[in-house]
Amino acid sequence: MSNRVVQGRMVTPERLAELIEGESVLEAESIEDADRECPECGGDVIRVGYMPTVTAFVTGYKCQECDWAETDAE
Repeated sequence: MSNRVVQGRMVTPERLAELIEGESVLEAESIEDADRECPECGGDVIRVGYMPTVTAFVTGYKCQECDWAETDAE
């Protein structure tokens, strides 16, 4: 399944990546379960791989219930 509910709204992989990154992205892969709990509220965390620029690939993590998000970017 590509679309998921995040904070009460259905989002596409691209929209999820934009929520995590804070700006538009070039491309995003399918949304997957991250098999971990949110450190802030204990909710389910999902992940999406995306390209914020032509030369970068990032995996972003977002809680489905609250504003918490992080990436593996350095």
